[in-house]
Amino acid sequence: MAWMYILECADGAYYVGSTNDLERRLVEHQEGRGARYTTKRLPVKLVYTEEYNFAAEAFEREKQVQNWS
Repeated sequence: MAWMYILECADGAYYVGSTNDLERRLVEHQEGRGARYTTKRLPVKLVYTEEYNFAAEAFEREKQVQNWS
């Protein structure tokens, strides 16, 4: 399984990502190891997920959502 996820950062910004291990990835973000973007915007809160059968599908959806305004 794979997920596309959206985090809300402490400053109100949003971060969109994808992963094949959602729990691990959320821990990484909260510990400041997830992404450069979220490291300076802690804490983060998971606000949305979509589940996919394949990582490529989750990644494609991540890129689609990142292009939204």
